[in-house]
Amino acid sequence: MELDLVRESGRRAWPPRLPEQPVFYPVTNEDYAIRIARDWNVQHDGAGFVTRFEVDAGFLRRYPVRQAGGRTILELWVPAEELEEFDAHIVGEIQVVHEFRRTSSSAVEGR
Repeated sequence: MELDLVRESGRRAWPPRLPEQPVFYPVTNEDYAIRIARDWNVQHDGAGFVTRFEVDAGFLRRYPVRQAGGRTILELWVPAEELEEFDAHIVGEIQVVHEFRRTSSSAVEGR
């Protein structure tokens, strides 16, 4: 699981993308991240996690914020080949701030 690889990095880096993942899409607001984790990841993977991390603001200027749907559906598009450099600009640790898991009837927040 991707979160295990983040933990193995000391919570300092995202793992390389898989061949079918040419772009890393960090989202810019927690509400949108919660919806992805709870409504998409739980259904498809059995669990979903919302993480929070900071990246050097000067470095982030190279990635314009993109609107991927509604007004609050905002994300960055980081090409997979730039992820290692992106990781090098993470300030502090990647934190898990919400966790959702499938139960027999629905998704339940575990954190």
